[in-house]
Formats: sequence, C-alpha cells, structure tokens
Amino acid sequence: MKKFYKYLIPIVVLGFLSVTALNSYAGNKDRSGQAGASELLINPWARSSGWANVNTSSVRGLEGMFINVAGVAFTPESEFIFSHTTYLKGSDINMFAFGFSQKVGESSVLAMNVVSMSFGEVEITTAANPDGGIGTFKPNLLNVGIAYAKAFSESIYGGINIKIISESISDVNAQGIAIDAGIQYVTGERKQIKFGIALKNIGPRMKYSGDGLLANTFLSENDYSSSMYMPAAEFELPATLDIGASYDIHMADIHRLTLAGNFRSNSFGKDQFMGGLEYSLKEYLILRGGYTYEDGITKKEDRTNVFTGPSAGATVQVPLNKEKNTTFSVDYSYRATDPFDGTHTIGVRVNL
Repeated sequence: MKKFYKYLIPIVVLGFLSVTALNSYAGNKDRSGQAGASELLINPWARSSGWANVNTSSVRGLEGMFINVAGVAFTPESEFIFSHTTYLKGSDINMFAFGFSQKVGESSVLAMNVVSMSFGEVEITTAANPDGGIGTFKPNLLNVGIAYAKAFSESIYGGINIKIISESISDVNAQGIAIDAGIQYVTGERKQIKFGIALKNIGPRMKYSGDGLLANTFLSENDYSSSMYMPAAEFELPATLDIGASYDIHMADIHRLTLAGNFRSNSFGKDQFMGGLEYSLKEYLILRGGYTYEDGITKKEDRTNVFTGPSAGATVQVPLNKEKNTTFSVDYSYRATDPFDGTHTIGVRVNL
C-alpha cells in the first residue's frame, strides 16, 4: 500500500497542476500575441520536431527537456546532443542547441541544455536616424535548462525542468524563469502502450529594462534636455499543456511501427491536435512523419501560423559498442512553412 501511494503522489500533483492550468490558461485565440518569450515554443531537436512534437508519451532521453521532461528518465547512462536549426529558411535565423544527460543512481537522471537563437546583424535606427547608418546590433535569445527525472517504478516516470530565460539587444534586456513538469505511464506486455502529460512554461511575468527605454526631452523654459524613463509593460510566458498517447506495433522483432497522438492547450493561442507515425528498422534506420492541426490551418486565408502542419524526419543510428549499448546517430527533420522554405534541423547524438 505504501508503494501505491508513493507512485500515486506525482500523478496527483501533476494532475492538479494540469487542471489548474487548463482553467486559468485555457486555449484562447483572442489572446494570441499577448505573451512573450515565444522561442520557448520552438523545438530545437530533430527527432521530435520531425514527428510534429507528438511524442509526449514516448519521448526518450534528452529531447524530453522540450517535449516531456519525464522522458529524460529513460537515459541509459550518458547522452550528448548538438543540433542546428535553419529556422524559416530564407529569414537568416539560426538556432543552436546543446545538451547532455547523466544517470545518477539506479533510477534518477540529471540533464542540462543550452538553446540560443541568432538573427544576424540588425541596423540601428532612431527617431533622429530612421534610415540607420549609425551601426548595427545583434539580438540574442538564450535559454538554459536544468532537469531532474526519475523512474518511480517500471511503469511510472516523472521529471521537472527549470529554465532560465534571457533576451537582449544592445540596450534593452529581460530575464525570467520557467518550470516544466511531466509524467509518463508505460504498460503492456512489451511496454507498447504509453501515456504522457506535460505542463510547460509556467513562471512569473517578464519585463524589459535598460537604457533603450530612456527618452530625451527638451525643456524650453530652462533650455536644457532631460532623460525620461519609459517603463515597459510586463508580459506572460506561453504556458502549454500536452496530453498524449502512443502504441508500438512490433513485427518480427526487427520492425517497429509507432502510432502517436497528442493534444496541446495553448494559453495564448489556438489549441492543437498532433498525429504521427514512426517506423524503425532494428533502430538503425528510423523514419517519421506527423501533422499538426489547428483551426484554420488548412486554408491560407484563415491560417495564422507560419507552420502549415506537415513535418517529417529520419534517423540513421550506428552501434559503437553492442555490449555497452553505445550508439552514434544523425537526426534530421523538416517542418513545412508558408511563407519561407521550411524549417530544417540536423542533430548529432551520442549515447554512452
């Protein structure tokens, strides 16, 4: 009985948080654009992004830091990933991500990742110099995550992820913090049935500050200028709630076909439904595809998202040491967009 309550506690806690989030931040398209730190909604990893972010219930290893942190608990020993994303090809926006996870003890895993976005150089313009010509600056978006995940039993896995958010230009910046939490439940004779819940980007409001918010005013009476501080408004984080399920079909012990579905409630946007398939040949070659649906996405005149729905990806995985189960893999994903020429992600992964 004590073990039962031990496993029940994390599920009840996350369920309570999920219900609270749904009631407080239920998907509302009328609130679109009112949240900040929207880079928290961009998946920097190739495997899960090529599968339409559908694997809330089945994500395994380091990529769980974005999809569902409970999946980090499945790290065998150590995992390292480096990925590069050409975001909205043609826009000159690049995303870089690096992370590692390490098993500690029999059932716990610690993980860390760093995600940054580069926008190139942007011309500085002011009221006095609207055409620029006075230099350039580089916007910087940086997120650092530290996660802890644990296997509570052979069926129940949970985790928590703390993210530090930093956004800056040459003279204005903002910092914040967000928390993710997730649970996965695995059952079946071959552990082929999986369920998952992930609550993400929960945290206090953020606010910009810096010298860029100073405005010079001229006081004619005293014939001198003065600087006035123009405070920026606070903004909320783009909280989301994901609920997903998946089912593995094993054929002849060398083929695996996984069907997955996911529902996402966006606190500052339209709710989304994801579906996807993944095929694996002895885990050496993995092919995946998915589709994300939201209201109006099928018609260009009604679409409010740059992503049009389809995504696809592939993984080539090579065993380095079969006895120690170490592997090296290359992952790729493509997400269709309109306009621009899609979003492309390529990643290198090492499991030791």
